[in-house]
Amino acid sequence: MSQIGAKIIQERPDFAAIAAWIPKGATVLDLGCGDGSLLRYLKETREVRGYGVEISDPGIVSCISNGVNVIQNDLDSGLSDFESGSFDYVMLSQTLQATRHTEPLIQEMLRVGREGIVSFPNFGYWRNRLNVLRGNMPVSRELPYQWYDTPNVHLCTLHDFETFCADHRVKILERRVMTGKNEMNVLPNLLGSTAVYRFQRAV
Repeated sequence: MSQIGAKIIQERPDFAAIAAWIPKGATVLDLGCGDGSLLRYLKETREVRGYGVEISDPGIVSCISNGVNVIQNDLDSGLSDFESGSFDYVMLSQTLQATRHTEPLIQEMLRVGREGIVSFPNFGYWRNRLNVLRGNMPVSRELPYQWYDTPNVHLCTLHDFETFCADHRVKILERRVMTGKNEMNVLPNLLGSTAVYRFQRAV
C-alpha cells in the first residue's frame, strides 16, 4: 500500500472494511464520492473498475486529480442514468445521512448493483447520547458539523438502519461496527461510532 493509501485508512478506517468485502477486479459505483479517495484506494488495493457520482464542483475537480472517473449528479434525483445490474457493488460511504430520499436511493442501489455497501455515523454511540443528554447536538470526528450548518438530514442508529432494512426487503449480509480502527462486537449500538453494512435485495 502506498503512503497515500495508508494515510487514507488512518483517516477513514471504514474504507478498509469496505475493501475487505470487494473482490479484485469488481465493478463499483461510489455515490457521493467526494474527492474520490475511496475509489482511488479501491483501485490501488483491489484493482476495481468503476465510477464515482458527486454533485459538488470541488469534489469533481478533486476526483479528476485523483484519477477517478466521475459523473456530476444529484443523488436525490435518482440513478436513472445507470442500467439495472451495471455494477457488482454500489457504495454509499458516509453519505446516507445526508440524502433526503433514503428509501428510493437504497432501492436504486440494489437495482443498479448486485450488492450495496453503506457506512454512516452511529447516532446511538454513547458520546452522542451523552451530548444529547447534556442538551446539545453531538459534534465529533464522525459528525463534525454544528446543528446550523450540517448537511445531515437523516441521522440514525444501528437499530434504526436494521429496522429499515427489515421493513423494505433489504437483506443484510455483513456488518462491521467500529470506533476508530477498533471493531466493536459487544454492545455495538452503544460503543460503536461508525457502522458499515453490506446488503442485497431480499428474495
